Amino acid sequence: MNTSTVLSCEDLKQITGYQRPGDVARCLREQGVRVFNGRSGPWTTIDLINQAGGFVQQANDDDIDPRQII
Repeated sequence: MNTSTVLSCEDLKQITGYQRPGDVARCLREQGVRVFNGRSGPWTTIDLINQAGGFVQQANDDDIDPRQII
């Protein structure tokens, strides 16, 4: 379950380059990433980003393979 690592709003700001939480969420949703609204801003998981990118999660894989992370 390690691949379900939560990415916080601050993480997503660095990834997207946007600074406003609404812009971060909009950018990710436009790319098909499922985003949730939290008290400190939008958040998602690595699994959801990979799913939006068309990557299939390997079953019973507890280690994160850097090649699987977008």
